[in-house]
Amino acid sequence: MSMGRMIVISGSPGTGKTTVSAALARESDLERSVHMHTDDFYQFLSKGAIPPHLPGSEQQNLVVIEAFLEAAKRYARGGYDVVVDGIVGPWFLEPWLQAAREGHEVHYLVLRAGREETLRRATGRSKLDRETNTRLVERMWTQFQDLGAYEENVIDITSLSIEETVSAVKRRVAERTALLG
Repeated sequence: MSMGRMIVISGSPGTGKTTVSAALARESDLERSVHMHTDDFYQFLSKGAIPPHLPGSEQQNLVVIEAFLEAAKRYARGGYDVVVDGIVGPWFLEPWLQAAREGHEVHYLVLRAGREETLRRATGRSKLDRETNTRLVERMWTQFQDLGAYEENVIDITSLSIEETVSAVKRRVAERTALLG
């Protein structure tokens, strides 16, 4: 059985990560695939959980990232195409870079839309009040604006449909232009 690959789809809220990732997993060219929604792993925390956007959540967030990375690696070893959907900024990439050094094929793509488009898509769908949600989305949008060496991993989706975005991600994976390591 050949090893699967891991495709990390990241970006701020409102960029279509979940929709694109689900379609990408369904349309995988491998025989088996899995869509891992990283937010689900935060739901597993039963006691002592800190909302991941709050100060003091850094260590918890790293543990959660490492937990879903270990699950992703196991699926990949089983031959699955693993589409990871979550807010994985460069500040959380070290465990993924280590997986690439271990021989895993890890693609890292960041979906980015313009500020107004991102806010339009993301606000109003959170359990937080609108003002808090807007501030949070704006902060995350800003964090994904200057990714340094990872700017080449960005797909600007501001004017793309979901189908066009999925095609752009597939193309980048096929061309191997967003590989880590």
